[in-house]
Amino acid sequence: MSKQCPKCGKAMEQGFVPDYTYGGQTVGAWYKGPPSKSFWVGTKLPPAGGLPIGAFRCAGCGLLELYAGAEFAAK
Repeated sequence: MSKQCPKCGKAMEQGFVPDYTYGGQTVGAWYKGPPSKSFWVGTKLPPAGGLPIGAFRCAGCGLLELYAGAEFAAK
């Protein structure tokens, strides 16, 4: 997926935002709805899985755009 920066028009490069867990590093995920506090782990997660987050960074101005979708899962 190639993207062009909406701010300056230069090319954007794909990357990801890591999520650090007890099991290691994973790709960050998007969940529907506002976050809820959890006494034990900080934030409760909904029972349905989240969508992996793909990040795109402009090589010119540094703008970040985040997208959520199954295509951004680790392969």
